[in-house]
Amino acid sequence: MSDSDPADSDLGDSDLGDLELPDAYRDLRRDLHRHPEPAWCEFYTTSRLIHELEQREIDDLLFGPEIHTADARRNVPDESTLSEWRERAREAGASDAVLDTIGNGFTGAVAVVERGDGPTVALRVDIDALPITEADSDDHHPEAAGFRSTNEGYMHACGHDAHATIGLGVLDRVLDSDFAGTFKLVFQPAEETISGAKPIAESGVLDDVDYFLAPHIGLDHPSGEVVAGIDEFLAVRQFETTFEGESAHAGARPETGDNAVQAMAAAVQNLYGIPRNSAGGTRVNAGRVGGGTASNIVPGDAFIEGEVRGETTELMEYMWDRAESVLAGAATMHDCAVETELLGDAPSAHSDAALVDVVDRVARRTTGVDTVVEHDSLGGSEDATYLMQRVQEHGGLAAYVGVGTDHPGGHHTPTFDVEERDIAVGIDLLAGVVEALTDTAGLS
Repeated sequence: MSDSDPADSDLGDSDLGDLELPDAYRDLRRDLHRHPEPAWCEFYTTSRLIHELEQREIDDLLFGPEIHTADARRNVPDESTLSEWRERAREAGASDAVLDTIGNGFTGAVAVVERGDGPTVALRVDIDALPITEADSDDHHPEAAGFRSTNEGYMHACGHDAHATIGLGVLDRVLDSDFAGTFKLVFQPAEETISGAKPIAESGVLDDVDYFLAPHIGLDHPSGEVVAGIDEFLAVRQFETTFEGESAHAGARPETGDNAVQAMAAAVQNLYGIPRNSAGGTRVNAGRVGGGTASNIVPGDAFIEGEVRGETTELMEYMWDRAESVLAGAATMHDCAVETELLGDAPSAHSDAALVDVVDRVARRTTGVDTVVEHDSLGGSEDATYLMQRVQEHGGLAAYVGVGTDHPGGHHTPTFDVEERDIAVGIDLLAGVVEALTDTAGLS
């Protein structure tokens, strides 16, 4: 299955109090790090995690279409891309049976433990990677220790390999404890394209959850620091707009063409001119643009991949309404047709104070935690907000928790890495929170 056979591991028997990550968890994290996969293509990762789950005495294991509302999925790669990543996963040792179920991009999994009466607690961890070429210098620890990405051009540059490992560790602690209630561990795909949480939310798998936790490692907080509740998520919507004009000879008959690149350029200029709003912060970005085929041809096609954000969901919608007007206006100005596809989005959200208080209390007695920050802003966007809102709409509480780690490069950079001891801190912290929620059933 992998360089380190998970069948030989026993991830539930080691004491984390010494702050050293047990070898089996370390090996799991490094195996996932070696095999990074992009959104909706996490075939090896899902198979590897399902293999781990099948070694444990859980009550239910859900994966494939049953945990996704199919028509809520966005930004799913085309069949040739899915096929390429399926074959990579198969060659790396992924299960054929699992691939048969998840092979159309229905990646991720949900493990359920049922232990009688008590609250239902869910923990969400994300599993996808980024299209970044990982550093290969001798001072980059994954390179020096032999677990650098083997999928060249992709890497775990945001710590999702660590998140998945934390999830397994918390599950093991629940299984070895006197936990009373139901525990759900959600391995979520496609976070980096903000498109994986909504299909899971709409599947209803979290509708009975009383307490929902979503951890993230790093976030520019150092090792030993925990953020009990993260708020101020920027709501976001990502899109791809295509302009279709009419090609013509740029020298002989330019007037017979309709220049799609001119339409695109006008749109980019005017997107950045959308007025500010007194209700709060807004953002816009044309992150990738292009068009045309040659310097002597009036370009007949062009595109923009961009996004709008807002401090609240309402502000993001304000930006989106105006962005749509800008895109349509630019197309009309240059006699082009225009089409826009939504690629992914996420609302704003908040962490519930009562649940944040529990995380705060547990963090203060967790070995390896030196500082607890009660609240912080994310400074970006995260589609865990869909899951948080879904739980809150059904009467539950949610919190997004930060686990600090010293990392040599910032998130989404070629040198990003985590201190593996901080994975142990994350397991200890979140397992302690789950235990505390059982003790404080009825928290509101």
